[in-house]
Amino acid sequence: MRDQLRCHRHRKLYMKPILALSLLLWMQPSFAQVRNITSVKSPDGKTIFRIGLHNGTGLQYNMSYKNKKVMDWSALGLHIDRLNTGQQIKITGQSQKSHSEKISWPLGEDAVLDNTYREVVLHCMSTATKFDLVARVFNGSIAFRYIISGQPGNQRIISKEDTEFNLAEPAQIYQYKGESVFRPFDVNALDATCDLPATLVTEKKLYISIGEAENQHYTKAQLVKGEKENSLAMTFNVDTVFRDKKVAEIRRDSILRFAGDIISPWRTVSIAESAIGLHDFSQLYLKLVTPLASTAGKLPVVKPGKLIRAQLTTQSGLDCIDFAAAHNFQYIMFDAGWYGAEFRTTSDPTKVIAAIDMPAVIAHGKEKGIGVILYVNYVALRSALDTILPLYKSWGVSGLKFGFVDGLTQEGLSWLDTAIKKVNDAGFVLDIHDNYKPTGLSRKYPFLLTQEGIRGDENSPDAFHTTVLPFTRFLAGPADFTFCYPNSKNTFSKNIKVSMAQQLALTVVYFSPLQSIFWYGNPNDYTNEEEIEFFKKVPTVWDESHYLAGEIGQYISVARRKGSTWFIGNAAGLTDWSQKIALNFLTPDKAYTATIYEDDGHKSILKRTVPVKKGNILKIDIKAMGGQAIVITPVHN
Repeated sequence: MRDQLRCHRHRKLYMKPILALSLLLWMQPSFAQVRNITSVKSPDGKTIFRIGLHNGTGLQYNMSYKNKKVMDWSALGLHIDRLNTGQQIKITGQSQKSHSEKISWPLGEDAVLDNTYREVVLHCMSTATKFDLVARVFNGSIAFRYIISGQPGNQRIISKEDTEFNLAEPAQIYQYKGESVFRPFDVNALDATCDLPATLVTEKKLYISIGEAENQHYTKAQLVKGEKENSLAMTFNVDTVFRDKKVAEIRRDSILRFAGDIISPWRTVSIAESAIGLHDFSQLYLKLVTPLASTAGKLPVVKPGKLIRAQLTTQSGLDCIDFAAAHNFQYIMFDAGWYGAEFRTTSDPTKVIAAIDMPAVIAHGKEKGIGVILYVNYVALRSALDTILPLYKSWGVSGLKFGFVDGLTQEGLSWLDTAIKKVNDAGFVLDIHDNYKPTGLSRKYPFLLTQEGIRGDENSPDAFHTTVLPFTRFLAGPADFTFCYPNSKNTFSKNIKVSMAQQLALTVVYFSPLQSIFWYGNPNDYTNEEEIEFFKKVPTVWDESHYLAGEIGQYISVARRKGSTWFIGNAAGLTDWSQKIALNFLTPDKAYTATIYEDDGHKSILKRTVPVKKGNILKIDIKAMGGQAIVITPVHN
């Protein structure tokens, strides 16, 4: 990191014209120093993206929201190839258009997505290198990417991305990396890289999310402290991979290689005036991804749902299937070990260990309408994916879970994109675990239901973490949180740091079309039926969603609708939370019954019912680390 910062500090002294495309000038320009400015307004006119040439050479952008400057002039660009072509940029042309469509999305937080934006394409030339910068401006968001045409087979190299985010005022960033905890930092004191999406809160209480969409063949880019005050810059991934608490390897991309065209991921900036306003952008990445031609008109039938993980025996598989059928679950999963030790060269994902009669389990699942998902680790996937897909199809398997993938490097992400497409084309639901985070690719590959890329429940997170996640990682898309709800025998081994009612509530707050419930549990131990009744009712995909109240790391209230039934999840952070919320989302002139599941103060669940209607006030009074889960159903006369 010190070497990177030293390089940044001396850039002005040592910058030489050795790059085919270098769009960066580090001097903060005044408005007068930027020429040929193109402005694009959002459809509602409140968000403005401006792009221009600083001193006639380097491309820079800024952003304003409701007449407030959000980003000062910030550099754009890539360093491509080690050629002495200079950095002089000319804008040779441009085009603008408006776009508006409604996207049917039955696998999301809302059944219909409003994809409305204005777009500008700038045609640019840097000496001999032609490229386009494409920018889209949504209500509250901007997105831009770089497109460089190339000849097939002609390898080109990206050695650096110059994209900056020069904030107009001081801000706090919620720093995290991989599956770590979150640490709030002043941007100017940031001492580590921060993953995308990154959430910031400015001095004047604007909430900002910086992210990326459609990362198929790039690298896991991260944010670092920039050279200027209140500035963030992009850096290529540097990640340390641990095995058994020991450093196994350091994965790093110092350069990126491309054959033919270069299309960068979208870089996004979204602005809200409240923490809950950030939820408006939680499906932005989906909107930016172009679907495959085969799914552009109509999605294939994909079955979302809930799963329980089986132990590695036939009887556990059968028991889990019976439990799943009785509790409105759709899947069971055999996790690591069903085909032997993970990293031994003798492990074979085509052969089942003797303790599991896989045909018997799958057959029982088909009788009960329950699918079987199988875990396969990265080593086996790389060596045998093309073999196991038709094999598992012949077995009757419903889905796969990828384990220990490389979601960090260009090579790993490129392989994953190919693998996801193969699994999607074969019709298996897919869950990708470990360090992989979504960038909207489920729009292209709808069988990709969820992924990890999160510090989940198996790591026993505290209530600060659980109430930070809705405003940070979940802005990227679905996450498999692997819920670890305690059993009725109180023999559960994990150290759960939030209440039982909060565990229920988080299945509404956290979005994932495939939810893993009772992660470490034995189904025969869950005899506490009244406690776990909520899990039976809650769906995993939604017709409509609203964030009702929330502050980062303090509390969160989310309402979601499936059909005519509403679900509300309320969760408190590390302090008590009291608030009144109007039920204005309900249908007028209709009577409802609210069934409320809450903590009883004795490490169990209290259930009560009350009549409600549109406009009624819901009084929230939750102790620290507690929660409340609510089902609101219409009364049928």
